[in-house]
Amino acid sequence: MFANTKGGKKEMSKRMDEANKLVEAGKLYDAKDAIELALNMPKAKFDETVEMHVKLGVDSKQADQQVRGVIVLPNGTGKSKKVLVLAKGDKADAAREAGADFVGDDDMIEKIQRENWFDYDVVVATPDMMASLGKVARLLGPKGLMPNPKSGTVTMDVTKAVSEIKAGKIEYRLDKTNIIHCPIGKVSFGAEKLLQNYETLLGAIVKAKPAAAKGTYLKSIAISTTMGAGIKINPRQ
Repeated sequence: MFANTKGGKKEMSKRMDEANKLVEAGKLYDAKDAIELALNMPKAKFDETVEMHVKLGVDSKQADQQVRGVIVLPNGTGKSKKVLVLAKGDKADAAREAGADFVGDDDMIEKIQRENWFDYDVVVATPDMMASLGKVARLLGPKGLMPNPKSGTVTMDVTKAVSEIKAGKIEYRLDKTNIIHCPIGKVSFGAEKLLQNYETLLGAIVKAKPAAAKGTYLKSIAISTTMGAGIKINPRQ
């Protein structure tokens, strides 16, 4: 990111103005063209993340209209996630062999409680650890770090969980405005790999359509790079 200086803000504003000029107002692009346009935006000084934003025709306040799931993107996200596994005995050994960054049981829970320790991106736990995890639920929950069976982070198969996370597994879920925001890779991936990730994620979201959802399900789709302008995609292409 730019330094918080007048020069940095001016440079960022100039880049955004240039990016906005490349996007045709009111146009709905097809996915391939949108991704290629995103890659042609003025470049930042770092490898920007490409994000996908999908607005759904559901009511996130209704329990039967929740849209949430996990998927392994074919080309990963470009970000190496740090994984904390809470397990004992042979499951702890398996987690270490699978490449978990941190492994432990009550000692790790105490570290979180005592130090407000959050030097990890995902927490995986075996079911027998969930009672102890209740001690730090109020710390992990607001940060989206509390293990959950629906996201595959409460499991006895810690090897599979760690392997999938390291391979590019992401969780998608609605926010309060009925929008799903997810990364689909880095600018350095190139258009082909980003399109594969886009299609995989969109396919999962479509498949996850709640039976209670009525009317138009895919309201709008857009992609953007970290420092680029949003590009709207035709959701009915």
